Amino acid sequence: MNPRVEWVLKRPKYQKVLMLLVVMLLVAGLFVYLLYLPLQEERGRLVVRSNTLESELVKYRNIAANFSVFEAELKKMEEKLNQALTELPNDKEIPKLLTSIASTAKSNGLTVQFFKPGQEEPKGFYAEVPVSLKLVGTYHQIAKFFYDVGSLPRIVNLSNVSLGKAQGGGDRLQVDCLATTFMFLEQNTATK
Repeated sequence: MNPRVEWVLKRPKYQKVLMLLVVMLLVAGLFVYLLYLPLQEERGRLVVRSNTLESELVKYRNIAANFSVFEAELKKMEEKLNQALTELPNDKEIPKLLTSIASTAKSNGLTVQFFKPGQEEPKGFYAEVPVSLKLVGTYHQIAKFFYDVGSLPRIVNLSNVSLGKAQGGGDRLQVDCLATTFMFLEQNTATK
């Protein structure tokens, strides 16, 4: 027989039990260190990931449940955008808008002495189109013109208004103003 085994067999019973306990503790320690702890760590990561995925699932289910609400809201926003775009003409509609401003002045009995469209000024997704105006007429004709321009379906701001007596005298006034309208720029034009 092997001398080491004989040495163990000759030991008293309490030493044999103690050696057996040490070997069992060593095997249990190796099992815990090499197998159990890494698996527990992996389990913890998987639990965290599972919780994250569950919360995302709940969020997406809520979105799916409210999809019709979101879709209706999107349609409303598209309608508002289309309405806003009708107030911002594109470059093809600007001459027509400028003509309508001039014809509004003439239909109110004003004499258009000066009408000069300025250079477009890009401002992001839109551009300002200024028009210098010099008009002659009565106070009421000028007020009606301002009212009619404010009632146009397009946005037109009248600024830098200066009122003075017309050269012909009488009750006629001369108005110098800057009419600014806005033009929608296409995305590729706006980025340039």
